[in-house]
Amino acid sequence: MFSRPSSAASASPSGGGTRAPRDFSQLRRLTRFARPYLPLLAFGIVCTLFSSGLNLVFPGLFGRLIDASFLKVGSTDTGPLDRTVLLLLGVFALSAVFGAAQSYLLSRMGASVVADLRRAVFSHLLTLSPRFFATHKTGDLTSRLTADVGTVQTVVSTALAQLFSQTVTLVGGVILLFFTSARLSVLTLAVIPVIIGTAIAIGRRIRKVSRQVQDAIAAANADAEEAISGVRVVQSFTAEPLEQGRYGAGIVRSFQAALKRAQLQATMAGIMSFLTFGALAVVLWYGGRQVMAGELTPGKLVSFLFYALQVGVTVASLTNIFNQFQEALGASGRIFELLDEKTDLPEVAQPQRLGGVTGRVGFQNVSFDYGDRGETPTLQGLNFEISPGQQVALVGPSGAGKTTLVSLIPRFYDVTAGSLLIDGVDVRQIALQELRANVGLVPQETLLFSGTVAENILYGRPGAGMTEVQDAARAANAHDFISAFPQGYETVVGEKGIKLSGGQRQRVAIARAILKNPRILILDEATSSLDSESEALVQDALERLMVGRTSFVIAHRLSTIRNAGRILVLEAGRVVQDGTHEELMSAGGLYKGLYEMQFRREREAELVG
Repeated sequence: MFSRPSSAASASPSGGGTRAPRDFSQLRRLTRFARPYLPLLAFGIVCTLFSSGLNLVFPGLFGRLIDASFLKVGSTDTGPLDRTVLLLLGVFALSAVFGAAQSYLLSRMGASVVADLRRAVFSHLLTLSPRFFATHKTGDLTSRLTADVGTVQTVVSTALAQLFSQTVTLVGGVILLFFTSARLSVLTLAVIPVIIGTAIAIGRRIRKVSRQVQDAIAAANADAEEAISGVRVVQSFTAEPLEQGRYGAGIVRSFQAALKRAQLQATMAGIMSFLTFGALAVVLWYGGRQVMAGELTPGKLVSFLFYALQVGVTVASLTNIFNQFQEALGASGRIFELLDEKTDLPEVAQPQRLGGVTGRVGFQNVSFDYGDRGETPTLQGLNFEISPGQQVALVGPSGAGKTTLVSLIPRFYDVTAGSLLIDGVDVRQIALQELRANVGLVPQETLLFSGTVAENILYGRPGAGMTEVQDAARAANAHDFISAFPQGYETVVGEKGIKLSGGQRQRVAIARAILKNPRILILDEATSSLDSESEALVQDALERLMVGRTSFVIAHRLSTIRNAGRILVLEAGRVVQDGTHEELMSAGGLYKGLYEMQFRREREAELVG
């Protein structure tokens, strides 16, 4: 059965023979994001030292409490017992204060690091070219911004705090074990290398499986987002079972990987538990024999057991932290893959300034191909120049290269051969921000953002005042319908402008372009999906918008471009005719054929209507 290709096919492979250097590199890069917050980290570490150090005092005091109680049976002097209890309460109170401070400071640092990381990834994504987004699903990218960064946050906040705390506890606990009983310490520590070896062996497998979980979830999210955004198409084709099956398959893959990870983690936890408590049982047996032989007091045995328990729990905690770091390394690998993506639209170190742009556009032997659509170039050997303020219509059959041609002007893609010039300067020598600031685009599929009408118009020039916004709306024939809304310009348009009609969305987009005031304007079939009434209003607004600007118009209805100052006819990526409507009709050829065929269709539609 035919179905859309699954996102899972594009999931990045994990693993490789250079894991250790790559792990170190990823940790070093994460550390760079932590540099601005080193004071928080330093204070957090100090609090960790105090909190963990105080926790190490507790077993010794508890042992003294035991000896004060049991070795002085019949004594009425409760002073040592009372002082020990008060000291214990003080230790617990101070440990709680430092522990809370440590938790807050390191959590705050972790949240700050992750916020910076999210901003860095999102900002970098915005610098990548349309070619990148054509090969990556939105759901996968948003998954990296949310789920993967969230996984990293757990490590750089909670797990990092635990790492410092448990390390101090482990080192201090081992030292105090030897002070309490050297022979029991050797017996206890003999099992630690086995625990660490088990953690490393299973932890590596957990990391690999965690990457598979993250990839599978991202792929499923991408499929879900695609289906939800195109829900009308899904429902119109009654393709709900197909999409449910496709998303379900992705969830099954993520579930199977998550189950495998859970099995590995459970195996590790079981082994750690047996080794830890088995060792404690042996210590208790051997320590009991020492107490019976008078070589050790009951209090010291209890203290040792507490220290041994702390060390055992700490080792177990460190293995869990190790697992979390393995998961975070998998997630950070996916994040850094995005940060390492290079745009295919490089900018020169010293760009040329355009200054006052007149709008002269020149194509000098321009060819272009997408690189993944076969051998035939989409555009071939284009040579023409458009004068400032000239209105140019692009005409041709579907697939002739009209949209590709106008996409080269704001440099959404770079030419494969030749040069594209703005006011005599190659666009590759102009800073992208300056180039695109002088190019306005009104596409066929208008995209409005899920804010208010005013916010969408202000997208053209964020610093404009409300009077300028309203003037732009009037010029776009949009002011009247906007004013008719109960909230006027504060009306929320919904996701992608869904609360507005097609004609209303298009006029808001035109107002946005008018407010931007570009010198070069691109209209890509801006009226193709509108009814006759909306088209007339939009066409009138477009006529006002084009005045004094160099304009490229792609129109599916040839009757709307009859008055264009110049018409370029494209076929198979080449300009095959160039002239006015009258000149091209007199010359015959492709343009006349297209015009007459469309004219007949329009006449037939009118007769049927």
